[in-house]
Amino acid sequence: MRLLPEPPMEPVRISKLLSERGLCSRREADDYISRGWVKVDGQVVSELGARARPDQRIELDRAARSTQADRVTILLHKPVGYVSAQAERGYRPAVELIGAASQYAGDRSGRRFQRAHLRGLAPAGRLDIDSQGLLVLTQDGRIARQLIGESSTVDKEYLVRVAGRIAPDGLAKLNHGLVLDGRALRPARVVWQNADQLRFVLQEGRKRQIRRMCELVGLKVVGLKRVRIGLVRLGDLPPGQWRYLRTDERFA
Repeated sequence: MRLLPEPPMEPVRISKLLSERGLCSRREADDYISRGWVKVDGQVVSELGARARPDQRIELDRAARSTQADRVTILLHKPVGYVSAQAERGYRPAVELIGAASQYAGDRSGRRFQRAHLRGLAPAGRLDIDSQGLLVLTQDGRIARQLIGESSTVDKEYLVRVAGRIAPDGLAKLNHGLVLDGRALRPARVVWQNADQLRFVLQEGRKRQIRRMCELVGLKVVGLKRVRIGLVRLGDLPPGQWRYLRTDERFA
């Protein structure tokens, strides 16, 4: 029997392909295309909305890669009382903590604070106002997508102090079996650290997820601290201080 040839792949927006391949965000891709910094099969593409087949070779110009290398990612120990993103209800956004005076003395990145590092800096994931711990703020769309994209599989680890009496099957349900907002949660890893503290490891971050999970099994969260995102740990970074992500560090 003769095999029929496979139909040709449908062209897709180049910005979408660049994002899916982790080379940059879609917004960055549009900027690079407009600057003539994107090549498809060796040919420069400069038309916004241009398309290519998924099997074609897409490259970023050296100038685009240089621009990406200049972008910073900041690790902040967010204290309780600050919101992750935009100010709300009179509370201050965590980005206001970033400045020369609050840079961690043990920062081994070799970078020193510049006002330009605040431009376009945005949180890659949320940490609610009543929680503390590791918050990532970045200028790099690739890192943001890695940490908060729908396909992200990067672990986030939390230490959670609780009060109340857990349901008989509560621990098993915390690990797998709970539903929030009509959608099943991904499997988690949840274990007791001691009599009043749980350790959560999640691969998703719905709004106030851990607090709501605990409520469903009879517990109330009285303290929550994020201590790790992927391979990067909070370590001894003091509350209210921050440091740059080093070039030798990766989240995954």
